[in-house]
Amino acid sequence: MGMLQEFKTFAVKGNMIDLAVGVIIGAAFSKIVDSLVQDLIMPPIGLLLGGLDFSNYYIPLHNQAYGLPLAEVKKAGAVLAYGNFLTVLLNFIILAFIIFQMVRVVNRLRAEPKVAEAPTPPSEEIMLLRDIRDSLKR
Repeated sequence: MGMLQEFKTFAVKGNMIDLAVGVIIGAAFSKIVDSLVQDLIMPPIGLLLGGLDFSNYYIPLHNQAYGLPLAEVKKAGAVLAYGNFLTVLLNFIILAFIIFQMVRVVNRLRAEPKVAEAPTPPSEEIMLLRDIRDSLKR
C-alpha cells in the first residue's frame, strides 16, 4: 500500500506530467534532428565522399552482392551497416550538444544573482579606537 501512495503523491505533485511533456517534446525534437542530419548534413558529406548515399554504406556478411540498396541486402542476410550507424551517431552528437547548450542556459537562468555581502560591524576594539581618535581630535 505504501508504494501505491508514493505513486499517487508522485503523479499528483506534477512530476509525472513534467516527465510526459519532456518525453513528447524530446521525441519531436529527435525527429527534427533526424531530418537535419539525414536531409541537410549527410547529403553534402555523401557528395564529398563520392556522391553515394551515406546511409547505404555497408559490409556484407552473408555473401551478398555489393552495390545493392541496404534494405535489399538486409533481406539476403546480415550486414554491417556502418553508414547508417555513422548517421545515427551524428544524430546523437548533435542532439547531445543541443541539450547540453539548453541545460547550460537553464542553469545560468536559475543561478541566483550574487548579492554583495553586508559589511560586518566593526569589532569592539575598533569602536574604542575610533572613540579615542575622536576624543583626541576635540
